[in-house]
Amino acid sequence: MPFTRWDPLLDLLALQARLDRLTGTATGGWLPPIDIYETADRFVVIAEVPGLTRDQVQVRVENNHLTLSGEQPLRPGGSARVLQIERGHGRFTRTIVLDSAVDAAGVSADLKDGVLTVTLPKSSNRGSQRIDIS
Repeated sequence: MPFTRWDPLLDLLALQARLDRLTGTATGGWLPPIDIYETADRFVVIAEVPGLTRDQVQVRVENNHLTLSGEQPLRPGGSARVLQIERGHGRFTRTIVLDSAVDAAGVSADLKDGVLTVTLPKSSNRGSQRIDIS
């Protein structure tokens, strides 16, 4: 009779996912680390999103709120036996409140080598827009 090794971390992750679905309050499995810089005319937000493609990350600006969201799939799938999980995975959402309004039409986002850089020009007008990542 073959024995399988019990992994308590997998049980905890499965329980958390069930609770999130039950309560409808999925908070995400991880939060990418960010840096925020401000100059006289713009904000720059830099987020680490290793392994994600442009299609897996969404950037949205509304008034002075920047929202980054996406999903890092758990790899490998299938019948692989997980030995250790340290890297973040699952859905994430980060909302950053900036202390002044930004020009939504002038916002740009670039993803290179797993680093997302969002540049937000300051403005006196408020607006809302989804940003395409280049």
